Amino acid sequence: MSGIDPTHDSRTLFAEHALLPTGWARNVLLRWDGAGRLLAVQADAPSGSAPRAPGPVLPGMPNLHSHAFQRAFAGLTEYRAEAQDSFWSWRDLMYRFAARITPESLEAIATWLYVEMLEAGYTSVCEFHYVHHDRDGQPYADDATLSLALLRAARKAGMGITLLPVLYQTSGFGGKPPRADQARFIRSTDNMLALLQRLLPEARAQGAALGLAPHSLRAVPPDSLRVAVEGLTALDARAPVHIHIAEQTQEVDDCLAWSGQRPVQWLLEHAPVDARWCLVHATHMTPGEYAGAARSGAVAGICPTTEANLGDGIFDMPQWLGHGGAWGVGSDSHACVNAAEELLMLEYSQRLSLRQRNVLAGPDPQVGTALWTAAVQGGAQAAGRPVAGLAVGQQADFLALDADHVALAGLPVQAMVSAHVFGSHRSSALHSLWVGGERRVQAGRHALHEAAAHGFVAARAATLQS
Repeated sequence: MSGIDPTHDSRTLFAEHALLPTGWARNVLLRWDGAGRLLAVQADAPSGSAPRAPGPVLPGMPNLHSHAFQRAFAGLTEYRAEAQDSFWSWRDLMYRFAARITPESLEAIATWLYVEMLEAGYTSVCEFHYVHHDRDGQPYADDATLSLALLRAARKAGMGITLLPVLYQTSGFGGKPPRADQARFIRSTDNMLALLQRLLPEARAQGAALGLAPHSLRAVPPDSLRVAVEGLTALDARAPVHIHIAEQTQEVDDCLAWSGQRPVQWLLEHAPVDARWCLVHATHMTPGEYAGAARSGAVAGICPTTEANLGDGIFDMPQWLGHGGAWGVGSDSHACVNAAEELLMLEYSQRLSLRQRNVLAGPDPQVGTALWTAAVQGGAQAAGRPVAGLAVGQQADFLALDADHVALAGLPVQAMVSAHVFGSHRSSALHSLWVGGERRVQAGRHALHEAAAHGFVAARAATLQS
């Protein structure tokens, strides 16, 4: 775009180097409106009096999978609870913690988590929210109490959010009744649709998106899945749908025993899977499932540090990319909260599996740039929000690296993203970050860092003692 008036105001930024959807550009002037949408992205522009970024500017990273409350027990499950620990033994410990969450503790935990995310390069989050009721499994007087706590946390931190209330009805394939320790999660389909109607104006009022998360095929019977997706579509035809699928080999075996089909195979044949859908994990797929899922247009939601922490397995990225599949990253259980760390773990898992290097380099041979660009695009699609990078009409979500940081100083700009991902402490080289044109992180710190951290520590202590 040409003809931009570079006269300084609070809604402009000049970057000597910026990573656009088309690649690196020099002397880029960004300008946005009062709603935080980019009005202009002009390369080869004069700087004028616009504020200058302290280093190369990257699009903000969407975090496409989060269970906020789980941040508070990160590190508390790293001991052997059974002769052979697994996802399923971890899940039992997680349920015990979930049983103690209150609205106040959830808000405090989520506020700190979102501050952490912003300081680590995430500018929006898809919150896969399944703790709905009180400790006895009874609805709160306001059925949206815990959902509203998450929206408030995002608003306080300045985090963009896609809220995904979770539909959870059964404990296993074939309609097995829910366990006692799942009572806080359970909703009827009609009740879920009523919740979505209740939340829609609240979400829109703060620029959030609202979608639906059928928890998994084992937790949502076929008829409920169909009715829930139809109801969501009637409410908002563009609303995202996220589902856990094929994360564990036991899930695959149980699905085969129930239906004669593997989870992704069953979903593709029985649900209207398209670009609105995010298939979270999708770790265990056959070549045919990789091809079919990619062809559907759905995003693969990869959570590398959580999948490593839980021993899930390794997603076959080369096969997925060979079919043109879209993908993004999430921090899931928040054993790690760092956008660059997820990308590092993703690339390193492929290297360990294939015994090769630079596996996920694309047309740009710099792996860091290739990973960052693809994860932003896929994450934005999964979020259902205009956060797909530095382009006119997208939200002004971006970050600036510190060109003087020891890991980056003196390097060609093309190498700086890889240096950030593979050669720094993964957040230390991040200088500033903006969400919707509002600066939320400066010199590596969020304004709420201290207060939110204290609130988190107090909430965690109270939860453990309850």
